[in-house]
Amino acid sequence: MRTIRLARQADVDDLLAIYAPYLSTTVTFEYVLPSREEFSRRIADVQARFPYLVLEEDGQPVGYAYAHPLGQRAAYQWSGELSIYLSPAAAGKGGGRPLYLALMELLRLQGMRTVYGVVTHPNPASEAFHAAMGFRLLGTQHNSGYKNGRWLDVALYEKPLSNYPDAPPVPVPLDQLPRETVEEVLAKYTRMLNETNRGRLP
Repeated sequence: MRTIRLARQADVDDLLAIYAPYLSTTVTFEYVLPSREEFSRRIADVQARFPYLVLEEDGQPVGYAYAHPLGQRAAYQWSGELSIYLSPAAAGKGGGRPLYLALMELLRLQGMRTVYGVVTHPNPASEAFHAAMGFRLLGTQHNSGYKNGRWLDVALYEKPLSNYPDAPPVPVPLDQLPRETVEEVLAKYTRMLNETNRGRLP
């Protein structure tokens, strides 16, 4: 049984273990694995405003996704950058799509208007994933980072979540959404997750 749920502080070790293998790749631009305390703080910082979701299989976290601010200035508050990480055991099994969709639906309910994916280029799997999820490639930043002995480009993807009114309401933190609404979204995409697992969805 696979489940999408909100992250808990008790997940820190499991999520850090999922993230650790990416440190040797160019998927993340981070050089050093964060400490347990630092990773715990990062989760708490996200949860103060945005969803931090866990993909769980038979009670074991196998992936996670979250949003964070696109920029620090006030005018950016309707836009967020998304991140998703899956363990090798979960990759390619259809879990990423429901997890990302659940994250975006919660952000839309909060009042967010646009989300962005920032992808090291080339990364064919992530680039294809964002395209399939309806993101539009905005462009490529050349030689934006240096890791593993080479300069790396970054591709920026964009997806609107809602319309763009002249006076948009300020987005609300996730914990100000009705709890039952959040649970309904998680249940909806958990059902999709398990339908995918049974081969009912492409």
